[in-house]
Amino acid sequence: MVAVARAAGALTQEYFARFRDLEIGVKGPADFVSEADMESEKLIRKYLFARYPDWSFTGEEFDPVTGIDPQYRWLVDPIDGTTNFINGQHYTISIALRRGNETVCGALYNPVADEMFTAIKGQGAFLNGERLQISQKTDIGQMMVGTGLPTSGLFTFNGFYDRLEKLRDPIGAVRIVGSSANSCAFVACGRLTGYFEESGLVDWAVGVLLVEEAGGIVTDWWGRGPEFYERTGTVIVANPATHAYLIEMLKDAPRKDPT
Repeated sequence: MVAVARAAGALTQEYFARFRDLEIGVKGPADFVSEADMESEKLIRKYLFARYPDWSFTGEEFDPVTGIDPQYRWLVDPIDGTTNFINGQHYTISIALRRGNETVCGALYNPVADEMFTAIKGQGAFLNGERLQISQKTDIGQMMVGTGLPTSGLFTFNGFYDRLEKLRDPIGAVRIVGSSANSCAFVACGRLTGYFEESGLVDWAVGVLLVEEAGGIVTDWWGRGPEFYERTGTVIVANPATHAYLIEMLKDAPRKDPT
């Protein structure tokens, strides 16, 4: 998993070096697809199927493949933070392995910074081999919260921007990293004290595992577990103090339930 994440990183870095010349197609407002996305996913898919031909595969760019063994499924985002990528900023390659309804291991690679985040359920989270621990900050003025701006087609409650401003007022800062996976990784290593957004399971499956293994809390916006946030995408990852703050600030958002 680490080897193919690095290989995809090397491939995408070749594109990254000439990002202004990429052939870019628009999937939707604020949502781009590039040649690099597709080539990265092809590389990862080929590598994993050569070694685990019976397992299933879900990526961002192509139709999912259901294998003979339904218990195991790869979740792959070949470039998380595509808009960042095509504008010459940080992005990640995200590879998670699901067994049944849980993520059991994953690798998240930021080629620009050469940062490899890894986690195995029950064995901890690591950055370039060094064990991670979430931030221990509890003072509201020192909280650093990540989020993402809503995009077309995603759940956005009325008053989102007013709520964001209210949330921002007493804390240290709000940051938009531009990658769900990287934002979660930043919580796991203490660069952020928390993160909330709505996005898909493929985007943050590895990130959630990283945060859990680093000692953080993961729920939906209303404090519910994976049976909710994995199906609705409304996720909070945070240290205990920031989690309590975000739950309080988001409690009045229109509740989203699995369909």
